[in-house]
Amino acid sequence: MTPLDQFLLFGITPAIVLAALVEGWWLSRRQTYDWLATGVSVLDLVVRLLVNIFVPFALSSPVTAWAREHRLMDLSLDGWQAFLLLFVGLEFCYYWFHRASHRVRWFWLNHAIHHSSNELNLAAAVRIGIFGKVTGTFVFFGPLVWLGFDAKLVGLALTLNLLYQFWIHATWLPQLGWLEGILNTPSAHRVHHASNPQYLDANYGGVLLVFDRLFGTYVPERADVTPRYGLVKPILSHNPLRVWFTTWGDLLRDLASARRLRDVLGYLFMPPGWRPGMGLWQPVPVRDALAKPPDGELVELVEPGQRLPAP
Repeated sequence: MTPLDQFLLFGITPAIVLAALVEGWWLSRRQTYDWLATGVSVLDLVVRLLVNIFVPFALSSPVTAWAREHRLMDLSLDGWQAFLLLFVGLEFCYYWFHRASHRVRWFWLNHAIHHSSNELNLAAAVRIGIFGKVTGTFVFFGPLVWLGFDAKLVGLALTLNLLYQFWIHATWLPQLGWLEGILNTPSAHRVHHASNPQYLDANYGGVLLVFDRLFGTYVPERADVTPRYGLVKPILSHNPLRVWFTTWGDLLRDLASARRLRDVLGYLFMPPGWRPGMGLWQPVPVRDALAKPPDGELVELVEPGQRLPAP
């Protein structure tokens, strides 16, 4: 077990779980609180840590090894310039990782787990998914290794970036004035987690929203549109197996129905909701086509903070 693994397992993990439980206790005194969803999130955290510690290989491992072998230079954090380069570089890589995790179905398989919670709170922040090594999450950060940063240092920087994002999952925090649109704030992250058609696929930044502004994906929170959390087609179960494997089952069914190689590629690498006939490169009208109640399910009738019915 590496020092970083020990730090996460014995230092950070108990602290963030305690913070999530304290918030849950505080919220439960004021509104209905879904403790079962919190349990699923904590279980996801524990299983993910065990996978990261005891499963040595990841889909991104060959990419990381190649990047390290062919690195342009050797970089360390000896000066502020290298620190700034790592910070901005990580933000850039994280933005594209996060955007791809929403717009490429293969990466959405794992990231959908994070968005599966129908309530947004600190507990939902730790529900990141257990398949990151399978889908190849770290491949997006390979350019930093190729540039010259040690892979463990990049991993530590990514961990710190994710730790910053923990607190912005607290929905009771208000908008933060002039910081909105610059930093990733609770308000900006409410928009990111919302399944309302007005908010879908926005605010991908980790600490900063600079790249969202640059690439046109920044959307501010609106007073007239209350965020509705969860997936467009919500998972109403607290069974962790359903939370983890629903998107995989949907993908396998689609792949089984594919009649051409281009359909297989489309199902794997086009945005969620893609269907044959849409074309491999044309945009998918996800905001209009998918943000509607599927098959009569009570999507629009579930208010933010309301407990969802048992499966």
